[in-house]
Amino acid sequence: MSDKVELDEFEVMGISIRTTNQNGQSGKDIGQLFGEFWEKGIIDKISNKLSKDIYCIYYEYESDFNAPYSVMLGCRVESLINIPTGLVGLKIPRTKYLRFDSYGELPDCLIKTWSEIWNSEIDRRYSFDFDVYPEYPTDSAQVQTFVSVN
Repeated sequence: MSDKVELDEFEVMGISIRTTNQNGQSGKDIGQLFGEFWEKGIIDKISNKLSKDIYCIYYEYESDFNAPYSVMLGCRVESLINIPTGLVGLKIPRTKYLRFDSYGELPDCLIKTWSEIWNSEIDRRYSFDFDVYPEYPTDSAQVQTFVSVN
């Protein structure tokens, strides 16, 4: 079940990689990105955070979810002024989304949600999609997924 919402523009700061869903590569890459995020204390390096919720943003799609795309892991910030060395910033434009809620054991519940999205007939924009995790995700967390739509 999903809800249609429109979100205002916001900014995120964090670390980023390029990946693909082919041959399970994104699962490995995103897992490594989360490892780097925690091991290097990235959350503490992000200046002017609005909260400690963690955003996993999918963007720069070459076409659809089968083609390469970029992933950023970070936090919402007041502004992208003074981005620390090694971090990147993104401005997410005002967009319409379908919001999905995932409950249960991570990453299984989120993988199930994304599988349902990929196998649906949603009219996706493939601009900026993202997951929002609580500050310290546990094995049984609630994660919200926002998929940009036309």
